[in-house]
Amino acid sequence: MKLLYFLSAYLLLEMTASAQITLSGRITDAKGHALPGANVFLRGTYDGANTDSTGTFRFTTARKDTATLLVSYIGYDSYVKRINTNTTAPFTIQLTESANELNTVVITAGSFEASDEKRMTMLKPMDIVTTAGANADITAAMNLLPGTQRVGEQTGLFVRGGSGEEAKVVIDGMIVQNPYFSSMPDVQSRGRFQPFMFKGTSFSTGGYSAQYGQALSSVLLLNTTDKTQTEGVSLSLNLANAGISYDHATEKSSISATGYYGNLKPLFALVHQTVDWTHVPEFAGSSLTYRLQPSKTGLLKFYGMYSDSNLGMNFIDPSNEAGKTALQQHNRNFFTTSTYTDSWADGRWLLHSGLSYSYDTDATTYSGVDFGRSSEQLQGRVVLTRLLPSNNSILFGTEAHAITLKNAVQGINYWLHDNYGALFVESQTYLGRNLAVQLGLRAEYSSVINRFNLAPRVSMAYKTGLYSQISLAYGQFYQTPDYRYLYLNTSLDFERADHLILNYQIIKNKRTFRVETFYKNYAQLVREFTGQPGMPTQYDANPYRFPWGRTDNSGNGYAQGFDVFWRDQKTVKGLDYWITYSYVDTKRLFQQFRIAATPTFISNHNVSLITKRYFEKISTNLALTYTLSSGRPYYNPNRIDEGDKGFLADRTPVVNNLSFSASHITRIKKNLVVLYASVDNILDTRNVYTYRYTSDNKTRYAVGPQSYRSFFVGGMIMLSKKAKVNVNEL
Repeated sequence: MKLLYFLSAYLLLEMTASAQITLSGRITDAKGHALPGANVFLRGTYDGANTDSTGTFRFTTARKDTATLLVSYIGYDSYVKRINTNTTAPFTIQLTESANELNTVVITAGSFEASDEKRMTMLKPMDIVTTAGANADITAAMNLLPGTQRVGEQTGLFVRGGSGEEAKVVIDGMIVQNPYFSSMPDVQSRGRFQPFMFKGTSFSTGGYSAQYGQALSSVLLLNTTDKTQTEGVSLSLNLANAGISYDHATEKSSISATGYYGNLKPLFALVHQTVDWTHVPEFAGSSLTYRLQPSKTGLLKFYGMYSDSNLGMNFIDPSNEAGKTALQQHNRNFFTTSTYTDSWADGRWLLHSGLSYSYDTDATTYSGVDFGRSSEQLQGRVVLTRLLPSNNSILFGTEAHAITLKNAVQGINYWLHDNYGALFVESQTYLGRNLAVQLGLRAEYSSVINRFNLAPRVSMAYKTGLYSQISLAYGQFYQTPDYRYLYLNTSLDFERADHLILNYQIIKNKRTFRVETFYKNYAQLVREFTGQPGMPTQYDANPYRFPWGRTDNSGNGYAQGFDVFWRDQKTVKGLDYWITYSYVDTKRLFQQFRIAATPTFISNHNVSLITKRYFEKISTNLALTYTLSSGRPYYNPNRIDEGDKGFLADRTPVVNNLSFSASHITRIKKNLVVLYASVDNILDTRNVYTYRYTSDNKTRYAVGPQSYRSFFVGGMIMLSKKAKVNVNEL
């Protein structure tokens, strides 16, 4: 739910407090001629830049003491050197022309490449917190990128025809069982995690690496920071909550702690709600992050969080004669993850290992009847990478999960346990100076269905020019069926999707253009048969129903389309804007569908326009975001006489939204202060996400946003005179 806005206070505070080191220099050939477009970065981080037309580069990093600097350029041998990042002197590096024609396909962050990590669409944490309409929420910001679509009344990422359950969130390689706050009827929930926890936010819209699985559509990869960038105590206060945080760093370790309490009564008193709240959301929580560098190359990271929330509402329920159903919910969530990374043999061997545990419970009642649920997950992961000459590499990995789920449905308790394991191997090879190939193979096993699968992955990239490339990806992806089906039938098989993606991208002078086309084939999807034997399935449009019919894996479908992305950070000084357009055509025969049809969460056309500008003289950042989505299918029971022709044939109106945000930076007695404000749906558009009908089919309900037009204001202060603002990041 977007109401959990309280995270933005802490996020914006960290946004403005920066203690990074700036590295700069110039890259030339042996004759001293500038090499524009050379890729310069620190190994094992997202920190880096491309050289400009004079061969000059400049970027910031949180790495201190020593790091490995890498420089690559088409037709030249790569440069690798261990450096001291504390130096302030610019680097002068000369590259030697390659004699063996081997060189890398080089593309900056935010692009596509055979290397999965660099082929994804990427946003910095600053992009997330300064984008209007994103509300400092990672997944909300991802919904403004090509390939996604906005489904206002449901939680999750909906990517290229996929449902919210088909996209997974991964932190430091570990799948997060409950990445969003608990879902509520017709209210979209926020993600649980803060953008500035992460040094990299990578979003794959498909065709992703063999290192990851259990996602038919996409993965959102989040990599936590290696060290805190702030120091001292900070306080925040806004219309939703009050919070306190503490950060402290030493030479070998750092610790970050936060605590908050929130109650939405002040906000709801000013912003009219379409939801009938019986208990206005109230919440509290805390988090702790600890990092330790036990050796020059080793790094141990631990993160733990706990949250507790209470709410009550009467939500519109057409199946109820009264028209509404009372809901009470008390959620408790605990999540912890720890990772250890290391390298040896001068960085040629890399180790990444992790252990994670999560527990989530919802004490939920509908009209006093128990619908509580809980989940518990323990997982471990080990990945070993061998870096080979000429930037080639090969990695091996394994992961294991123990998952326990419980669900009460009208007082009946269901229970399920799954032991899931996977092995994977992946290689990256450069065939000539312009061609890169990545081959991967993933094997998975699930004990709850006693099934095994083998999923090949391949991706290629070819550099067509100094700043451009094309790429091709193909892969098979499997996912264990929704556990709601497995409560009643454990003989189901994995669901499957085959991805084929073709991409072209050019990055030059802080401008990016990308166009991508895709095709997905779905197979082995779960179908539910709710009719009498020999009779057609009876469709139930209630999205909260518990599946009770006979199920099998006879479902199938497809999704095809294309995306266009344009970003310009150069034309107007200080202005950053991007435009996206996504088209998807998809049909599925799954769930209770009688025929193959476009699912209710699909809008064929999605457009986003995002603009941001920082005014240095007044220390203020302004942002505007406009989004438009075409109508989505909804079930009209009055067209049942038309048979298959009338099934999901109706469409909702177009949904559009204009949002604004602003933040101002100042100091009070030398302490850093940030004031911020935002307005959502400036035009007060009466958007409709879907329609539902009463049981007699006579009355139609419109499902829309929690509030049509809303605003939010707040501020924070960092009690440290050393807090700095990195203007280049705004």
